[in-house]
Amino acid sequence: MQFGLIVILIVAFLSLGHAQEREGTNRSSHTLDLEIEMENRFFMEAPSFNGQNRYFPSVALRPTYTLEWEANDNSLNIEGFARVDVDEERTHFDFREFYYLKVSRNWELSIGLKKIFWGVTESNHLVDIINQTDAIESFDGEEKLGQPMLQFSINTKQGTFDFFYLPYHRKRTLPGEKGRFRFPVIINTNNVGYESAAKAWHQDVAMRYSNSFNSFDLGLSYFYGTGREPVIQFNSEAGIMAFYPIIHQVGLDLQITNNAFLWKLESIYRSSTLQKFIAFTAGLEYTISNINSSGIDIGLIGEYSFDERDALTLSALQNDVFLGSRIAFNDVQDTSILLGVICDLEKSSKIIGVEASRRIGSTIKLELEGRIFSSIAVNENFLSNFKNDSFIGLTILKYF
Repeated sequence: MQFGLIVILIVAFLSLGHAQEREGTNRSSHTLDLEIEMENRFFMEAPSFNGQNRYFPSVALRPTYTLEWEANDNSLNIEGFARVDVDEERTHFDFREFYYLKVSRNWELSIGLKKIFWGVTESNHLVDIINQTDAIESFDGEEKLGQPMLQFSINTKQGTFDFFYLPYHRKRTLPGEKGRFRFPVIINTNNVGYESAAKAWHQDVAMRYSNSFNSFDLGLSYFYGTGREPVIQFNSEAGIMAFYPIIHQVGLDLQITNNAFLWKLESIYRSSTLQKFIAFTAGLEYTISNINSSGIDIGLIGEYSFDERDALTLSALQNDVFLGSRIAFNDVQDTSILLGVICDLEKSSKIIGVEASRRIGSTIKLELEGRIFSSIAVNENFLSNFKNDSFIGLTILKYF
């Protein structure tokens, strides 16, 4: 991503600002927003591999644009993202969303790049498979790349049915030589293997049924196509490379509301020529509201994750417990804190995390994020790569 393009985007979006227009009887309106993010990450331990840094300052832009017309039944939605970072691989640009939306009485049609989220649990989003993970943006996999798609949704008395046609597969982003959260060998993201002869152009499909009745929120999903999670393989010619198999995945997400309790479950069955396995995350969240009439809400979270792949999974959640607390101050500054720890039930490994945010005025927001990798077991195949990657990060966001 050229620095000149960053400057052009800043100038363009600041000069346009917020705008609305009316044209005759065909009323249309458009809105434009820009978020500038200044992130500072400091890693507590000396790096595990040569070439890695300890301090990572970076700047990111998140412009969004929406154009609506014909009584808001039609819209064009754009969300861009660009970052300049010390790690060349983390310096990148992406359209998180760039799609046309048609809304009718009981159905919707979307065409273009879009983000879709499925899931209910806090620590692990097993059923969320439509979008590729942007692994260089966040360790926890929360950030996603825009996915080219055609989505048709219809609302009926029996529930909502979503159908997806996904014509192109996006490769997972991975850190470069200077980046943290990397493996001992740099994996070239441009040199990947596909099971399908069509490679990235294999035509994927997905569907989901969702419904809410009484205190139950239910989702059933199915995906067929190129998997979003790569399998790391050794190739005699290319060396270490990421391989993407064709998979079938059936998913279930369920949330039950019972007074102050939220009971949550996500479960998948995935099959391919390489592996077949079951994984699930289950738990609850209990909220204590308005403590001592202060307006503060405290949520207590407990979840258990199981994955049949055990050491072969590309995450730390194969037989683990997550314990956490979500604190919402419900103040004018919208202050919130999320604390949690993931504990491996078979080994000593632990991941301690904190996320906090607070607004300053109406256009500035502070975010604090930290991860501590504690007592990482020597035989921990996945986490042992990141045992020296504990960090604290402070981000300042400015909204225009």
